[in-house]
Amino acid sequence: MSLEEYKGVYVFAQQVDNEISSIAFELLGKAKDLAKDLDTDVTAVLLGSEVKDLADKLAEYGADKVIVVDDPELKVYRTEPYAHALASVINEYKPEIVLVGATAIGRDLGPRVSARVATGLTADCTVLEIGDFPLQAIPGQEQKHNQLLMTRPAFGGNTIATIACPDNRPQMATVRAGVMQKIEPIKGAKAVVEEFNPGFTPDHKYVEILDVVKAVTDTVDIMDAKILVSGGRGVGSPENFKILEDLAEVLGGTVSCSRAVVDSGWKPKDLQVGQTGKTVRPNVYFAIGISGAIQHVAGMEESDIIVAINKDADAPIFDVADYGIVGDLNKIVPKLTESLKAEIAAK
Repeated sequence: MSLEEYKGVYVFAQQVDNEISSIAFELLGKAKDLAKDLDTDVTAVLLGSEVKDLADKLAEYGADKVIVVDDPELKVYRTEPYAHALASVINEYKPEIVLVGATAIGRDLGPRVSARVATGLTADCTVLEIGDFPLQAIPGQEQKHNQLLMTRPAFGGNTIATIACPDNRPQMATVRAGVMQKIEPIKGAKAVVEEFNPGFTPDHKYVEILDVVKAVTDTVDIMDAKILVSGGRGVGSPENFKILEDLAEVLGGTVSCSRAVVDSGWKPKDLQVGQTGKTVRPNVYFAIGISGAIQHVAGMEESDIIVAINKDADAPIFDVADYGIVGDLNKIVPKLTESLKAEIAAK
């Protein structure tokens, strides 16, 4: 493999029902940063059926070029045709880096494509940067430059690993939703579109979709919430989350929680914030009864304002909080709720 042949940062632009997923825009934002460090460009790979009109939207969020594979076989996500399409694009265009969202689709697609193109894949990354590998020079060992350094939680979130793929290309990663920043859209941007179709031959590996049943839920995705009221083990019981729900209702916010709460069976995993849950960036984040373990902090430290309430004055959560209250949450939170109600009623 001649590594010099591989150029450019490619992003798998996931779309569902001809609507581009938010993770694609987040990845394009990070791809712009990586491409700048490598003095190269950003290409979005758009797979689907009748999706060509989505290309300009990708350009608005940072794609210099869009490769479109448009075929009826790609109308609904199926592993085999999508893996064939993306692997064919990689073999044809030889990108240096390929980023895929760590969604249900991306987690299925990424490993299969990496195996087909004979490279590695680092899954569920939270940090991506260009640097040297090994990170520190080792006597007698070559230190390679301009490598993609992929950081992800390991061993159940108890440690952080930085991984590189120095000897194979492309360097591939799936990236957790919510950890990368979209750029401000460039209004009126037009994509340079290149159409590519490797051809599809349905066989016994092609799953037939008989029906698509969409789940209907009243639960707000915590990744979209502007205000989060998050509780930890210190809340004491599932019943005690009622006082957090009351606060969230007054603020027009959403309740979320730490891993300890999910492990205890008090709340569903969809509400978990942290390395093994979801990464959030609300305007205001209330951390109530949460000690502030590094795994939790990694999922919420980019919040605009962090308010911590904990009876332990030495809790690590106060190190990242903008405002901190030391005391009994059972007394503080109801008083805070009542004060806010009165403030709102007075306006």
